Amino acid sequence: MENSEEISIPRQKQVAEVCEGDAYDLLGKLPPESVDLIITSPPYWGLRTYGLSHNEEILNEWLAEGGSKEQVPPYDWYRMHGGCLGMEPLPEWYVANLAEFFQRGAAALKPGGSVWVNIGDTYFARWSSIRLDGRQGLGDNPRMRRKTPMGGFRQEKQLLLIPARFAIAMQENRWILRNDVIWEKRNVPPRPEKDRLRLAHEHFFHFVKRPKEGRAKYYYDMTAVEDGARDVVTVNAAPGSDGHSATFPTKLIEPRILSSCPPDGLVLDPFCGTGRALSVAVKNGRRALGFEITPHFSKSARKNIAGKVSAHEEEPEETGEVFERRDALF
Repeated sequence: MENSEEISIPRQKQVAEVCEGDAYDLLGKLPPESVDLIITSPPYWGLRTYGLSHNEEILNEWLAEGGSKEQVPPYDWYRMHGGCLGMEPLPEWYVANLAEFFQRGAAALKPGGSVWVNIGDTYFARWSSIRLDGRQGLGDNPRMRRKTPMGGFRQEKQLLLIPARFAIAMQENRWILRNDVIWEKRNVPPRPEKDRLRLAHEHFFHFVKRPKEGRAKYYYDMTAVEDGARDVVTVNAAPGSDGHSATFPTKLIEPRILSSCPPDGLVLDPFCGTGRALSVAVKNGRRALGFEITPHFSKSARKNIAGKVSAHEEEPEETGEVFERRDALF
């Protein structure tokens, strides 16, 4: 599925574009050193398919070809055999795939650019509940059950520490981790469990390129971050939009865009969903580019950034409980 044709990036100020397709392919088509900021929230592991198909026999196929559970196949093998990002049979596969995605985009990032990745954790269950679409916690949405092999750290009721495993994988790929911002969510939904506390936070990692020598240097405007410049921020989770269950809250991403992308710089969201990051970037005088594999969401993103939906308005502060994919199971 490789294609040497480069993507045409937005050149005019306050312009955003959406490309439909697999971000793995599209990242490889970006012009070298053309992106100032990559900011995104990729699909989390083992929670939902977002309407995409996934081969539930993919682990058996890998083993039949001589692979092992401990050996992670390349992402290109994984997708060519019907694999869907976020639906990997093992969390180790997911971490490796995600790190490979960002490594794929490294050449397109400017030397002084930044990568911000929002990611949440998941509890392990041998039999997990997968949402096909819709928002977590609503009982009338279709779902399926699937069996995940146990072993090693994959034990019943175990918090998998997927964000930490991903951050370490990125460090091993020569990225410099500058911040682990804790996103505190006050409006997390209730859970039925009686033997653990509710997950009320997610991680927002800030990576920059490791230089060949010396210390990393990159664009950063400290005056644009939240009051207090602390690595814990409190922002209520936002309701979904256009059928997407996990929409970036503006108050969470706006300081990241303002602080880590210069005016008129290019913001890339490789998993753009309905385009919230693109809209916020454009509103703040940046250029924006989004990748989205799902046709319905890419269409919504184009409509939002074109102003047909009022995507530039601040979403109302949520006071109730929001049910979405960001509440980990079990």
